[in-house]
Amino acid sequence: MQNFENWTAIYKQLLKADKEHAVAPKDMEKLALAAYLTGRDMESFQILERAHQGYADSGVTEKAVQSAFWLGLMYMNAGERVRSSGWFARGERLINDLQNQDCPEKKLLLIPQALGELSSGHDVKAQQIFEQVVLAGKQFQNADLLALGSLGLGQAMIQLGEIATGIKHLDETMIILETEDVFPLVNGIVYCAVIESCRKVWDIERAQEWTAALSRWCEAQPDLVPFRGECLVRRAEIFQFHGEWPKALEETIDACDLLTRHNGRPAAGEAYYRQAELHRLAGNFNKAEQCYQEASKRGKNSQPGHALLRLAQGQAAAAKTSVTNTLQETKDAKRRAELLPALLDILLTTKQTDEATETVKELCHIARDFNVPYLIAMCSYCQGKVSHAKGDVRLALEQLQKALKFWNSLNLPYESAFTREMKGLVYMEMNDKDNSKAELLAAAWVYEQLGAIPDLVRVNALLNTKKHAETHGLSLRELQVLGLIASGKTNRMVAEELFISERTVDRHVSNIFNKLGVSSRVEATAFALKNQMLKDDLH
Repeated sequence: MQNFENWTAIYKQLLKADKEHAVAPKDMEKLALAAYLTGRDMESFQILERAHQGYADSGVTEKAVQSAFWLGLMYMNAGERVRSSGWFARGERLINDLQNQDCPEKKLLLIPQALGELSSGHDVKAQQIFEQVVLAGKQFQNADLLALGSLGLGQAMIQLGEIATGIKHLDETMIILETEDVFPLVNGIVYCAVIESCRKVWDIERAQEWTAALSRWCEAQPDLVPFRGECLVRRAEIFQFHGEWPKALEETIDACDLLTRHNGRPAAGEAYYRQAELHRLAGNFNKAEQCYQEASKRGKNSQPGHALLRLAQGQAAAAKTSVTNTLQETKDAKRRAELLPALLDILLTTKQTDEATETVKELCHIARDFNVPYLIAMCSYCQGKVSHAKGDVRLALEQLQKALKFWNSLNLPYESAFTREMKGLVYMEMNDKDNSKAELLAAAWVYEQLGAIPDLVRVNALLNTKKHAETHGLSLRELQVLGLIASGKTNRMVAEELFISERTVDRHVSNIFNKLGVSSRVEATAFALKNQMLKDDLH
């Protein structure tokens, strides 16, 4: 049962009361929580430390242990391992004062112990401890123990390879969040951790459902700061998967702004990487390069995206070196499954068919282990590419068609488009001109809707249907906006026609002015007319 509160109002009210006369530890705890949830991390830690000391001085040991646990968890979430470990150790020391007394606070300190076992690869030991936490949650009817225990148990089972069982435990945590009175910090931690776990096993559909739940939770608390950036990043990924690239880009820009404004947010690297991917796919290579570099600065490995950028820039050798080196450092199967398709593209571009065959074998072995639709489809698609490279067009067609069925069922338009493009090439090899043209036209249409300019240019070259006028560096979307503002439409009217936000239109107009070297709509229109940039088929 989720209770949503105005955390800013609570913070101001309790802070005023605390200044007038020091509030009781219980109110101090709520003040610390309100400070934390509104982005005042260091202040919240200091206030919660006061609450902890107040409980300890009053001999309320159970509450002192609990506040030490929350401090350890909050410091852990902020990436401060030493302070996190110190507060957990403080809680452990206080537990000894409880002697034989059994209480839920004692069981809370099992959680960092289990997390330590999980991060050390001692998955069975972690599973056993998390099972104790879940049992304690049921015994004491403690929602926080139930939620964190079920989360940890699900993660442990996934690491043990028991993916279906692990997912069931993760699913149960959603019911706990929706029906029990869970500490707000636990809500955010569970949402983000489950989404990450679903992505780890390539369960895109579950990740989407959990992301929607996280979005609702964040939107119900407009002043919430922690977890909101992570929410934006995950929403962007879902928008990207389902072909809503302008929305995805807006979300990543907002996420980067939010996560860099509040220092220490580890998701900032992921936000910049997601933004880089969208720029790369749209053909904005300079912007993509900048965002990959920002992602790396913030601890996010920029592969395979950066390598695919190099490949698009004609630097296949550099691309292969980067991905190969990253693979040599990577043991995790999920991460290898992210890298292998990129390596395959590079190998096939450079005609290294034998190495490509070995690469797709490993990818398909991982896909069989995970047994989820996305990886099965990617395996079939990559098999189709290798079969085509080897000249076995019949087998390639069969494999590509299998992949396409999965992509369509998952509603992944970009993946469907590049598979149809590949089918077009296979039909071309079979001298089936009509089917080849139909598949390539279908792919081109999707690429154009998405704004995937490099892909669109490549397919149009295969179709050889039209010559593109000089774009002067403008993307397809920017050309569309230019055409509309040249016809006299306001930014609001452009936004309505293209189904994008007015803010996005403002950004496009600014980019158009910069690229064309003009400073007004009149100058932009004159430049476009002079250089024959306005085409009816852009609208």
